[in-house]
Amino acid sequence: MKKLIYLLGIMFLMVGAAKAQDSKAAIGPEIKFDKVEHDYGNVPYNGDGTCEFRFTNTGNEPLLIQKPKSSCGCTIPSWPNEPILPGESDVIKVTYKTNRVGNINKTVTVTSNAIKNSTVVLRIKGRVLEQASEALPEKKNDFNNGSPVNK
Repeated sequence: MKKLIYLLGIMFLMVGAAKAQDSKAAIGPEIKFDKVEHDYGNVPYNGDGTCEFRFTNTGNEPLLIQKPKSSCGCTIPSWPNEPILPGESDVIKVTYKTNRVGNINKTVTVTSNAIKNSTVVLRIKGRVLEQASEALPEKKNDFNNGSPVNK
């Protein structure tokens, strides 16, 4: 009987400790992105390389975004500098310089004060097409006798 009471007491303490941790985890900012990957598909040379990643603060305290870091200098992120209040949404805009032909596979690492997932990696992918070459008009030569002068 003593063992049963002792065992029940330990179980109540464990459940109470687990509930306390759950309530602590629920306090603070949380970041939730609508998407974490953007596929440009085929982009023309020097075309529009801008996309947006929408996020929401699903927590109960203001969310602060630190300076996002891109994987190279050809990918430029812009982000809100003001705190995002609970329930509010905003965007991180990513611009890729499409002046290089070939595949796009870049990342932007977003760091925030979120309790869970304080670091989120956003990915952009696609392909920049070759620059269209300008075709010069051709002069049609219609010479019957080999002379450029028409009679």
